[in-house]
Amino acid sequence: MDIFFKDPNEIPLPPEEVRLSALKAEPWPDGRRVRIYLEVDPFQKRPCADLIITNAAGEEVARANILETISRKIEINMHLREAEPGGEYNVQAVVYYQKLPSVSEESGPQESLEPLVVDRGQTSFTISPGS
Repeated sequence: MDIFFKDPNEIPLPPEEVRLSALKAEPWPDGRRVRIYLEVDPFQKRPCADLIITNAAGEEVARANILETISRKIEINMHLREAEPGGEYNVQAVVYYQKLPSVSEESGPQESLEPLVVDRGQTSFTISPGS
């Protein structure tokens, strides 16, 4: 599958060279949603990403999985799963490629294939209690 980018100066990179080029988190005024902006380098093969938001206690309060995106620039809204959101939060992003099992003549049990993680990023944001 060919992937075309608008800027001809952007050279698509092989999976091992793709990196996270931007990660931003902006809480909405209601204090319950967060706009996440993620950008990756131009790519030859479509990457995947996992986004995880944790609170100050390290508890996961939101998660999103992006599978084989066709866009370098991704913007999503994540909803915090807390009764009373507030305080400091961390966003972790993992950019990876899923390894697919090869087709074999034997149909025995397939081993689990670990993804090829190419980059990780982190940012933080604060929500005022009672927003």
